[in-house]
Amino acid sequence: MPLSFLSNSKSFLFFLLHSKFPFPMATLTTTTATATPTRARLKGVVFDMDGTLTVPVIDFAAMYKAVLGDDEYRRIKAENPSGIDILHHIENWSPEKQQKAYETIADYERRGLDRLQIMPGAAELCGFLDAKKIRRGLITRNVKEAVDLFHQRFGLTFGPALSREFRPYKPDPGPLLHICSAWEVLPNEVMMIGDSLKDDVACGKRAGAFTCLLDEIGRYDSPDYANVDLKPDFKVSSLTEVYSLLEEHFDLAP
Repeated sequence: MPLSFLSNSKSFLFFLLHSKFPFPMATLTTTTATATPTRARLKGVVFDMDGTLTVPVIDFAAMYKAVLGDDEYRRIKAENPSGIDILHHIENWSPEKQQKAYETIADYERRGLDRLQIMPGAAELCGFLDAKKIRRGLITRNVKEAVDLFHQRFGLTFGPALSREFRPYKPDPGPLLHICSAWEVLPNEVMMIGDSLKDDVACGKRAGAFTCLLDEIGRYDSPDYANVDLKPDFKVSSLTEVYSLLEEHFDLAP
């Protein structure tokens, strides 16, 4: 995994001194003497934006079909049960074809901005994390304009907040490791929360963080996902469930 994004970070020395590569994976351990769970320390939570902090408004299936065409969309979807990585797929297209694809994606995203709504429970969860002095970060494959509008419209600020302009983007672990470096914490002291197995859970797992999948309508209970290797550490149907999850499984002391 390339780690060039850390080379200019003031926290690179922190990672060299306090961790071995690859980073330790996030795990919940059990003590032998008492057989009670040892709760892991949690120092930060990183959120996805679209479909996690905001109500889903982008019709991704329609967007993928507009970019790929119906036949190619069906073929790629059949080969990728966990979801289509449209940004990765178009990376090797010709510049002209790629530009047209980005314009189509941007058009769908702009229409989504007009209907941007905060996810129920998001503001309250952020308040809970702030009270516990747990840091909040954001990683999205959407553009910086969308992140800025989210911050402005709902009065919630996440830092760092990494948009599509930051490379590499999810599901590469680079963005999450960058945030860990900025916070000077280890990945196994952080949780990634998102609504996508292929982007959010994959990013968190590859970085060595805890992962929580937000699945509002039971989408991932479908047989289509039965043989998918990616499994989150936790799964919730709403952000309001995250409170009890954190208090039960983690040490939230400052």
